[in-house]
Amino acid sequence: MPASIFFIKYFGLLKIIKEGGKMKKIKGPAIFLAQFVGEDEPFNSLDNICKWASSLGYKGVQIPSWDGRLIDLKKASESKDYCDEIKGITKKYNIEITELSTHLQGQLVAVHPAYDTAFDGFAAPEVRGNPKVRQEWAVNQLMMAAKASNNLGLDKHVTFSGALAWPYVYPWPQRPEGLIENAFDELSKRWKPILDHFDQNGVDLCYEIHPGEDLHDGITFEMFLEKVNNHKRCNMLFDPSHYVLQHLDYLSHIDIYHEKIKMFHVKDAELNPSGKQGVYGGFQSWVNRAGRFRSLGDGQVDFKSIFSKLTSYGYDGWAVLEWECCLKHPEDGAREGAEFIKNHIINTTEKAFDDFAGSGSDIKANKKMLGIN
Repeated sequence: MPASIFFIKYFGLLKIIKEGGKMKKIKGPAIFLAQFVGEDEPFNSLDNICKWASSLGYKGVQIPSWDGRLIDLKKASESKDYCDEIKGITKKYNIEITELSTHLQGQLVAVHPAYDTAFDGFAAPEVRGNPKVRQEWAVNQLMMAAKASNNLGLDKHVTFSGALAWPYVYPWPQRPEGLIENAFDELSKRWKPILDHFDQNGVDLCYEIHPGEDLHDGITFEMFLEKVNNHKRCNMLFDPSHYVLQHLDYLSHIDIYHEKIKMFHVKDAELNPSGKQGVYGGFQSWVNRAGRFRSLGDGQVDFKSIFSKLTSYGYDGWAVLEWECCLKHPEDGAREGAEFIKNHIINTTEKAFDDFAGSGSDIKANKKMLGIN
């Protein structure tokens, strides 16, 4: 039987899970391909980009399902033979597929009319300009992604929640009573059948907690989770950069939600408020915003503490670089990111550090030490 060991450390409970005498270990490094895929080699095909990623030291790739240069989502949902071909390409370079992503399609499950035009480009050309048909297309994309994940042997998937309430995130003008509740009622109504389908395929659906989405912090995740009746497949992707930019305590967030954190984007950020601007950024460009994304190691995120906390709570998923930086070249960020993640993954111990001082286990001796007859 697995044994669980609990330690008190830092300022709260630090739980270390031991299974079969070995603590769980974070997998990685891995890389999200969305920011790198393009028309030029080596970024123009799954084969070429996996060869490139492997040369940098990556062990896994997270695949954006909307990019046909990397995967045909419909085909992957219908054919295990095709999925075996896809896995064969990655394995050729000792690369694993970590998860599929439907960030863009998930965004279209719920779109407020204010963002209708801006998000229309996320959809296939044949459904653009028709919000109802576009939303149906997005739902079908998620359904296919669940089946494709199953066919690929994956048990986690990442997406965005979309947003109906986001334009009202700041309570001015005063929000009418029930407005936010109505928004979350509708959001959960749209997602519940999708969550059920993911459950049928044995896949956890992880919402990236992200400004611009209705699920943008812990409270909004809880509101949604309650509306979908605490659905076991409703989980989250942890990305500390999005918490830095809204001045949220990302370490406490891990303490609170570690049981729901099933995926991890390793992305850095910085928030440098001034007398001129703060969290909202004053409509400035990414370079000139107080809060901006940075390449790994160039921002303010305390990754040593993050990797320690996730390890202590038994997180054994992938550490996936999502590279976004307003200053550094992406290929430099990818090269540095592989080494950065590798150096932060903790090679977990097989024994307690103070085993040398152990005196064995004896119930009678324990009772004597406690003064119990």
